[in-house]
Amino acid sequence: MTLFYIVLATTAGGLLSVVIAASLTLSLLGRVVRHLVSLSVGVLLGTALLHVLPEAFESSVPPQRLFVTLLVGLLFFFLLEKAELYRHGHHHEGDGHHHHHHFDAEQAGRGGWSVLVGDSIHNFCDGIIIAAAFLADTRLGLVTSLAIIAHEIPQEVGDYIVLLNAGFSRGKALLYNALSGLSSVVGGVLGYFIVGPWEALFPYLLVAASSSFVYVAVADLLPQLQRRLPWRSTMAQLAWIGAGLAVVVLARSLLHEH
Repeated sequence: MTLFYIVLATTAGGLLSVVIAASLTLSLLGRVVRHLVSLSVGVLLGTALLHVLPEAFESSVPPQRLFVTLLVGLLFFFLLEKAELYRHGHHHEGDGHHHHHHFDAEQAGRGGWSVLVGDSIHNFCDGIIIAAAFLADTRLGLVTSLAIIAHEIPQEVGDYIVLLNAGFSRGKALLYNALSGLSSVVGGVLGYFIVGPWEALFPYLLVAASSSFVYVAVADLLPQLQRRLPWRSTMAQLAWIGAGLAVVVLARSLLHEH
């Protein structure tokens, strides 16, 4: 059953992003992505700081080792993004980032394949993280999957918008996103068979997962929300972040009741 849960969870994010992208217009997708980015911040930080890290620190591993793992994880994801192998773009033309016209078309035209390769590696890492969480505890796996799906959807929808602006057809853009999402399934299945026998590594893997969540939220998502906005828009951002935190707290309480 654990392997089934892993495959189901790793498939969910990619499928949801494709369904959402296929069912909405480009302008509506842009507005949805903005709200989902704020929601993702709350879900990622809530999962990392309120659920996954406490679970790891309840183990017998000395806290200093886990803090070192957290530090190394943050630096690792920083370097991976520097190499353009771990990106999480959610921008689109007209999003207020002040890119010049046809910015997305130029970016996708020059580096479309690197974007797809980078997202595939990102999704593959997410699959391993989900596998490690489910192997440690089913409830932890469910909450971790929720966090990954929450940031997977705006990531994939954002890439879909970039590909459309670059001139890709809707069908081809959706196909590329779906194929990229399948790499998380590969990572999850490999993680199940490779990580499973090494139970002593689970606390370290959970901290590594948390470093990924914190890095994505703090280094990528929050800066997108920092530009000057009317107070109502700022309050809306805070509300969506709060909703993300509430989802994590509610999910945790519901899972612990069963």
